[in-house]
Amino acid sequence: MTRKRRSFSPEFKLEAAQLVVDQGYTIREAAEAMNVSKTTLENWIRQLKSERSGKTPASKALTPEQKRIQELEKQLRKVEQEKEIFKKGYCSLDVRLAQQFQIIKRLEGSFPAKTLCDTFEVHRSSYRYWRNRPGRLSSKELRTRHLIKTAHRLSNGSAGARSIAKIVTTMGEDLSRYRASRRMKLLGLVSSQLPKHHYRKAEQAHIAVPNVLGRCFDVKRPNQVWVGDITYVWAGKRWAYLAVVMDLYARKPVGWSLSLSPDSVLTKSALEMAYESRKQPNELLFHSDQGCQYTSIQFRQVLWRYQIKQSLSRKGNCWDNSPMERFFRSLKTEWIPETGYRSFTEAKEQITNYIVGYYSRYRPHSKNGGLSPNDKEIMYWKAYKTVAKNTCPLHKVS
Repeated sequence: MTRKRRSFSPEFKLEAAQLVVDQGYTIREAAEAMNVSKTTLENWIRQLKSERSGKTPASKALTPEQKRIQELEKQLRKVEQEKEIFKKGYCSLDVRLAQQFQIIKRLEGSFPAKTLCDTFEVHRSSYRYWRNRPGRLSSKELRTRHLIKTAHRLSNGSAGARSIAKIVTTMGEDLSRYRASRRMKLLGLVSSQLPKHHYRKAEQAHIAVPNVLGRCFDVKRPNQVWVGDITYVWAGKRWAYLAVVMDLYARKPVGWSLSLSPDSVLTKSALEMAYESRKQPNELLFHSDQGCQYTSIQFRQVLWRYQIKQSLSRKGNCWDNSPMERFFRSLKTEWIPETGYRSFTEAKEQITNYIVGYYSRYRPHSKNGGLSPNDKEIMYWKAYKTVAKNTCPLHKVS
């Protein structure tokens, strides 16, 4: 019987290498957490360090920067040709310098000013001088901005554009929420309150997938039933979304992914990480709620490719996926600050530390009789090997 060769995605390799390079785990700890050999992990670490030093690998890159470099190398010749065609066509027109500056200003929101100036063959210093020439504000505009700053100060920095528009209007100056929002950006004023989170509702009926799990959360072995769900975390100035896949046997998170978009790419990434880290198990059931991220064609194609059977909770019934709800509650009450994280990078690092460093290795779980998820699985595999050894059939003597 030939041994099946394992394959890993660039995202999985990057996640594993970052545990050692960025988060201080030893190679042995990271290799055990991700279920890969030390030699394989050392190769990924060397590749990550090499890419961060500026070297583009011959194989698929791990870091987004080197991936982008590989893509740009393919597109460079085409871009240079298009640029020359544009220059030759534009130079044949009679356009004055002021008109060129106006075109550059309109395009500056989409392209760097330096690139635009080089394309139009004008001096960047000349464009800066034209753009920064002093403009005079009307007395009405000055009064409006003064009232907006006053309203923001009165609210102790908590008022948003809608509230500020109402306050300024009561002061005798008509102001819409949209005008208030634009002027708040110009003045550098922001609301200190965290915005409420809202998921978009699906506009079409979900696919017909039964609730196969049926709240049978006590399973007999690892890699028998996985559950998944998505939650949201405040990261800097916007919401980030966390997808987690958990093995029900020891309540161990086996795959996770953090993104700024709650889409199928997020849930696919978490499932792919779980499938690769658990050595591609067979006869597996995956259970989740009826979110569009789990009922999409893209996600179901991954389940079909991995030969994983799907199970969905009943509509609007969170108890059908209560282990995942309980995990997210523990994460938010035990680890995540009340005001969220300062950046996406900090959120990703801290959540990974919770899952790998604390929850899986040290946190006692009542379902496991006070053992951590890692210790619970270690006990199972030791017992499994002992039983397998003692029940091995004896060879018949001829």
